[in-house]
Amino acid sequence: MVFTNGCFDILHSGHIHYLNYARSLGDFLVVGLNSDKSVKKIKGALRPINSEKERAYNLSALECVDYIVFFDEETPEKLIKELKPDILVKGADWEEEKIVGADFVKSYGGKVKRVPFKFDISTTKIIEKILRIYKN
Repeated sequence: MVFTNGCFDILHSGHIHYLNYARSLGDFLVVGLNSDKSVKKIKGALRPINSEKERAYNLSALECVDYIVFFDEETPEKLIKELKPDILVKGADWEEEKIVGADFVKSYGGKVKRVPFKFDISTTKIIEKILRIYKN
């Protein structure tokens, strides 16, 4: 089992690359999806742009995503401890020692993988670009 997590608010090419890479590491991919409540705690009152149902619907359309599990907390630590994935995946922008659940996964022989970025894109950058273009 491969596990990763995120908000996946405005789905973009960086997300697609990341999720495909994660799925290639194992037999199936479980995505821990931050609930709307969780996203608001992390990103502020104006987020998410898309509701948790819409974000889950978009993710479920991807061939690489096998399961989606919502979580309300700011981190997926509780979910990781319940699922005990074989491989925990995060983006290369995360230092391994700062990845939530990394020590736990490694404690039973699991692996932690960091996905290198292929695209210089993020939901925040998309929002900022839209605001620049339509700021009138």
